Amino acid sequence: MTVDSASRRELDSRLLALLRQDSRTAVSELASLLGVSRAHVYAGIARMEQDGTIDGYTVRLGDAHDRSMVHAHVMMTSRPKLIAETHDALVAIPELTSLYAIAGEYDLIAMVEAPSLKRLNDVIDAIGMLPGIDRTTSAVVLATRLRR
Repeated sequence: MTVDSASRRELDSRLLALLRQDSRTAVSELASLLGVSRAHVYAGIARMEQDGTIDGYTVRLGDAHDRSMVHAHVMMTSRPKLIAETHDALVAIPELTSLYAIAGEYDLIAMVEAPSLKRLNDVIDAIGMLPGIDRTTSAVVLATRLRR
């Protein structure tokens, strides 16, 4: 079966959706669900790993973990001249699980998780004290409605 680039993109998109649901799905099952050979699935995964579309594999934590942790979004305004130093200091905080540069009123948004409200408060205070951080606004996550 020859696959043109539009069909390949569609197949890759469907494959990624299946892998995001369960990255441990057997290649034979993926092939069956997609209506292609296992060789096409292997080739698609290899191609997407090589071009950086798939950057790695990880463990997605479930509800049991979520119930034991307090999560918050921390929005930050920062000083551009200190952004490298600020970035390095933020990355060194183990409770920070992701960091995004954003457009709008804030410059950065971080996802933070901690085992207690006290620890979360301490982490947010520490973020606010970092060189280059002018202001923080936090939102504690009450419930996760969708996670992919």
